[in-house]
Amino acid sequence: QLQLVESGGGLVQSGGSLTLSCATSQYTLEYYAVGWFRQAPGKEREFVAAISWSGDDTFHADSVKGRFTISRDNAKRQIYLQMNRLKVEDTAVYYCAARDGESWRGLFESWGQGTQVTVSS
Repeated sequence: QLQLVESGGGLVQSGGSLTLSCATSQYTLEYYAVGWFRQAPGKEREFVAAISWSGDDTFHADSVKGRFTISRDNAKRQIYLQMNRLKVEDTAVYYCAARDGESWRGLFESWGQGTQVTVSS
């Protein structure tokens, strides 16, 4: 399993923006599909966005569509989640996860420790 590290979380006002990053120090994420999940206190984990290893196929949940964008830079070994027009309800711990192969459809085997995103009103 990969060791994933998320970064970029923090406190932001409603309407603001943050960019989360996901990386691994072990190898490269180039041949892995990557997803972003989030979990707010007292709520179930939500599948937020995902990207195939080629970057050709992406998914964004309806709750974030038009505001969040997942992307990747395989040369830099980074996956990003650009979050714009943040809302209070986006407050959660955000996790990146990876699965071996092109497609993001399926179970994710490796998980990061999460990064807190807090949106204030």
